[in-house]
Amino acid sequence: MKIRILGAHSVESATTRCVSLLVDDAIALDAGGLTSGLSVADQRKLKAVLLSHQHYDHIRDIPALALNFSQNGNGIRVYAPSGVRRAIETHLLNGTLYPEFQKSLAAAPAVDFRPIEPYERQQIEGYQVLAVPVNHCQGAVGYQLSDDEGKTIFYTADTGPGLSRCWDGIAPHLILADVTVPNEYEKFARTTRHLTPALLQAELGQFREMKGYLPEVVIVHMNPSLEKDIAREMTYVASALSTSVTLAREGMELTV
Repeated sequence: MKIRILGAHSVESATTRCVSLLVDDAIALDAGGLTSGLSVADQRKLKAVLLSHQHYDHIRDIPALALNFSQNGNGIRVYAPSGVRRAIETHLLNGTLYPEFQKSLAAAPAVDFRPIEPYERQQIEGYQVLAVPVNHCQGAVGYQLSDDEGKTIFYTADTGPGLSRCWDGIAPHLILADVTVPNEYEKFARTTRHLTPALLQAELGQFREMKGYLPEVVIVHMNPSLEKDIAREMTYVASALSTSVTLAREGMELTV
């Protein structure tokens, strides 16, 4: 399984994109840096997009992606919890900001929404997908993806403390985890339901206690203005847990 980091950060700038992960050039996890990270030709190779929650930095490229697909007469399947679909249809693909691509009558819709239900395993484009509720906004989920060779990743999406509730049902080789701010911002992280290095360390410690191992860990959703502090603190986490921890960057490719 090959994962390309299209967007690794919590905000967009000249050098950073909002979170979006590409699996085997076929499935995207979240759409924060999807269209800015892929050529139009590569966008049209996508088979599906999985959305974790309705915050704008995770859904922002769905309209632009739909526009590109509609101009080619094709469509893209978008899997999302029901609240995410409602938010997109109400605020983005509503006929005012963007056309209602999901309601095309002349041809197949450019956006074909498909439901995602927590804890229900689905086969999506050859991958077994499991959505797991996480501690962020209402209805937010993380995703475990497994390929036909048994390789498995878990993307926490945006989440605060409480990941231990996810650990029982997953067994990944790689965890892509939200760490938005350094430890001095713990109050902010708890309030907005994100993680710091120390908060993630506690969650990973519980994973090891429950599972008896720790997978490789890659950090996403960093605030770029605070990234140096996050990187420094994550070195201590890696040392304390005796595991590999890497900060993602745009364009990084991972193989599981």
